[in-house]
Amino acid sequence: MTDRPLTLMAVHAHPDDEATGTGGVLARYAAEGIRTVLVTCTDGGCGDGPGGVKPGDPGHDPAAVALMRRQELEASCDVLKVSDLEMLDYADSGMMGWPSNDAPGSFWQTPVEEGAARLAELMRHYRPDVVVTYDENGFYGHPDHIQAHRITMAALEMTALAPKVYWTTMPRSGMQRFMEIMREFHEDMPEPDPAEAAALAEIGLPDDEISTWVDTTAFSGQKFDALAAHASQGENIFFLRMGKERFGQLMGTETFVRVNDATGAAVPENDLFAGLR
Repeated sequence: MTDRPLTLMAVHAHPDDEATGTGGVLARYAAEGIRTVLVTCTDGGCGDGPGGVKPGDPGHDPAAVALMRRQELEASCDVLKVSDLEMLDYADSGMMGWPSNDAPGSFWQTPVEEGAARLAELMRHYRPDVVVTYDENGFYGHPDHIQAHRITMAALEMTALAPKVYWTTMPRSGMQRFMEIMREFHEDMPEPDPAEAAALAEIGLPDDEISTWVDTTAFSGQKFDALAAHASQGENIFFLRMGKERFGQLMGTETFVRVNDATGAAVPENDLFAGLR
């Protein structure tokens, strides 16, 4: 036995990702006395600037956006009661195909071994019992999400640690409900073309392939408030338009795929720490 607290480490790409994908588990496990460590890999400089100024438009200052988003991230962590925030501060690479993908110093251009070595150092320091990040496609193909996956899995190989490892996902049934609600809020939203529809259909997993379903309903208000803390990106955060009640109904369960486990805990499971306590 040890006095070291049980520890969850979530590795995310940008400020606001922590709230979207894992806000519920961060809040829930913090409330249960578990140490929650958030690693944010990029500075978010490719986000919207004040007044909704887009990257590449006149007046968009990535450095100023990064500073603003750092402050918003700290506010979100306060809402979620995150124990420790670590920022790798790589330059945001933007969406796939943007010129910023190729910028020197961008996360996408960073050698995996370099990013992994820095993350491995944090893992050795915090010794997480559970690590959460994205799947190999970054859930939906964002380059920084893909890179976060790569450095996380490489960092784990560099350490002697054997935590439970999870990738975030969404059940296909949930994706269908999400698209229906989007159309409810965007009545003029056009039907996707066949290629786009096929790509959307591949996001997430069939329900029976999801190993872990964590009930975070009691913390959906905190999750909503954490998203709202990222006010500068509000135009891009569709969930905020629902209001707290509707948000809680849709976002009250967070789902994961367990990809590494030494506990032998049975699946499907309803707790990332099953077998550890």
